[in-house]
Amino acid sequence: MVRLLKRQGDDGVWAGNILGLAPAKSQGIKDVGTVSQYRRLLELGVPTDERAFRLTDRVFYRILSRDEDPGLLFEYGKAAKTTPELAYWTRELIREGATAALAQAGQAEDPRIRGSAHRIATRVSQFLRSEVADRPIVRKANRSILDPEAWPPTVFSTAMIALMPNLQRERAGFVERLAAFLSKPASKRSFVIQIGRKILKPTFHLLGDPLQLDSAGNAKDLPFALHWIELLARMGVLQSSPTAQRILARLIKDCDDQGVWSPKNLRGVPRSPSKLADFAFPLEIESKTVEQRQSDVTFRLALIAKLAGWRLDYIA
Repeated sequence: MVRLLKRQGDDGVWAGNILGLAPAKSQGIKDVGTVSQYRRLLELGVPTDERAFRLTDRVFYRILSRDEDPGLLFEYGKAAKTTPELAYWTRELIREGATAALAQAGQAEDPRIRGSAHRIATRVSQFLRSEVADRPIVRKANRSILDPEAWPPTVFSTAMIALMPNLQRERAGFVERLAAFLSKPASKRSFVIQIGRKILKPTFHLLGDPLQLDSAGNAKDLPFALHWIELLARMGVLQSSPTAQRILARLIKDCDDQGVWSPKNLRGVPRSPSKLADFAFPLEIESKTVEQRQSDVTFRLALIAKLAGWRLDYIA
């Protein structure tokens, strides 16, 4: 944690990077993005009145205020200079990330957060109600691209909704539509996002159920699966996802009589190929013992059970 705090810039940003999931040498980015780093500090239990949060909050609230400063495009700034359409698209995605992070920090009832969240929810809701939601991928030249009219949910907008209980109550119909969309099998067709002449990977965008599992019910990306199941539980829609229920059933089956996750041949802490949940997993830094390798999954399963309203029996 100390090393993480030391890497934060005086402006509250890590390495000029806002959404990145990993360092990118080709772009000169030396650290994980600010949204993930901020959420990592929250997961580690750092008090939100610490200076590190105050510095980043200033940046996030500038983003939410719709400040058009080119510097707030961060790692996308250079590309946006040659592709003006990219600036608008990027700013909206960054606002989703900032809103989710601030909501996780316990600021969900701030009017600025609520205003941003309702705008994001409205945009996603319009997509879910449109015909584009049924066929969001179109063919252009020799590429499969996301329909330019589509604004599907992202990992950020979904997390934002999961972390804002009052918003869920106010927009219950939208939450139901979102849950139904996210329970559908995602298309196996690979696609890209085309903004002007710029081609981007759909790192954060969701076109259905993002979970993948093998024939035995094991998640192919366990850290992300645990994070995603937690979000579904927070929204009260865990029952809407057959895939999530199957993965959860497999994880529970691998627990011992004391509720400790104890799969066979556990040689290391599970890693995330997508890196989408690296901010939350693992919290146990060392992994030299079996108990340290088990602790993160065991903790997340207990949290999910509590969020889902299950009865937990604690053994001293």
